[in-house]
Amino acid sequence: MSAITFVTADTPFTDSGNTAWVLAAAALVLFMTPGLALFYGGMVRTKSVLNMMMMSFITMGTVGTVWILWGYSETFGPDLGGGLLGNPFTHFGLKGVLDQIYGYVPADAAAGTAAAGGIPAPAFVAFQVVFAIIAVALVSGAIADRAKFTAWTVFTVVWSTVVYFPAAHWVFAFSGYAAETGGWIANKADGLLFGGAAAYDFAGGTAIHINAGAAGLALAIVLGKRIGFAKEPMRPHNLTLVMIGAGILWFGWFGFNAGSALGAGTQAAGVWVNTLAATCTAMLGWLVVEKVRDGHPTSLGAASGVVAGLVAITPACATVSPIGALIVGLVAGAGCALAVGLKFRFGFDDSLDVVGVHLVGGLIGTLLIGLLATKGSPTGAAGLDVNEGLFYGGGLSQLGAQATGAFVVLIFSFVMTYLIGLAIHKTMGFRVDEVQESQGVDLSEHAESAYDLSGLSGGRFGSSGAISTTAPSAKTHEGAKA
Repeated sequence: MSAITFVTADTPFTDSGNTAWVLAAAALVLFMTPGLALFYGGMVRTKSVLNMMMMSFITMGTVGTVWILWGYSETFGPDLGGGLLGNPFTHFGLKGVLDQIYGYVPADAAAGTAAAGGIPAPAFVAFQVVFAIIAVALVSGAIADRAKFTAWTVFTVVWSTVVYFPAAHWVFAFSGYAAETGGWIANKADGLLFGGAAAYDFAGGTAIHINAGAAGLALAIVLGKRIGFAKEPMRPHNLTLVMIGAGILWFGWFGFNAGSALGAGTQAAGVWVNTLAATCTAMLGWLVVEKVRDGHPTSLGAASGVVAGLVAITPACATVSPIGALIVGLVAGAGCALAVGLKFRFGFDDSLDVVGVHLVGGLIGTLLIGLLATKGSPTGAAGLDVNEGLFYGGGLSQLGAQATGAFVVLIFSFVMTYLIGLAIHKTMGFRVDEVQESQGVDLSEHAESAYDLSGLSGGRFGSSGAISTTAPSAKTHEGAKA
């Protein structure tokens, strides 16, 4: 009798451990959106805090709704051709999804492998929707202080449908998992666009970060510069919120990356370690640049370096070694610290550096895979094939695949976002007027103020606390000091 007992099953079954991890990871990633709201909210001036946070929060409502209706099907439904788009009607309202099991592997007696349980399809639905939510929310940082909330809300629905869901299909839909044919960037097969790229993007460097960064650049151009950009100081009003937000993002990102293994095993554990490694060196890299360039390291730089490292390691976390992860993080931290100044050189107002961190960081991580991919990675350790990068003797083929995926998503996102933003701007108006912008979008868009200081002045009981919608005079214009 063999010492190995083979698990066999007549029908697919689920693995409770893997399912529990995917559900926990989904919750971690959802928590990242409130973390992003704090991170972005602390970086703006006091008159824009609530609006900035609401731009993140509203994506949970809008994108979560459309994901259930058609977004999931558009991303992971049967491919309509070329690996370009899933059929948005096949699983409309999650029809035919709730009783499915994904990732089940039957036993193979000839190969000596046991059956492996999958995860319930709803767990996969849950994990992927939180990616969609935060991808859209990331874009908002590029247009802080000046966007109409209603216009932004409409944008979240249109952009997720026209830009994010197709790009996610290209990158995340693997053939044979949720549907027979997946996206052209993730797979290599006849019938796909360009025959498929087979690029590595484990957790969304292209579909999320390059996509959001290019979209942020397009919207920043459509809306134009803030009043006083490059002339008046526009410092973060609360660095404590920024640091808390960055900490939440780092915490949640372990679910973002390690959860993308869709199981609790060797690959997920290695990805967790790589995610930590890159983030550590990215923070150090950013602070070194600040020290050399500006004479002092800052808390904002530390928080920004953390995010830059997380962005860069997102696509690479499963295909580079721990040493490779340290390199990815260091390059991203230093590179993004230098890149955030590009907006002043080229004259576009990317308010919270979505371009400098997410676009540049996403490109760094995605392209470095072509150099640093190795069998000594979490994927290789899990016994899966890895096409090695140039530095490991793999030639230029994987670098070419990475560049194809990255730059096609970049161009697609920029062009489509520019057209969407321009259409909204010409029809309903995307930007508040000058008086409202000077007054602050918290008051003009929400009739609220983040900090009620009325009790600190006036009589014994303070003022009434009523919110004024009168524009402040030039002497009290917050932007002059913020």
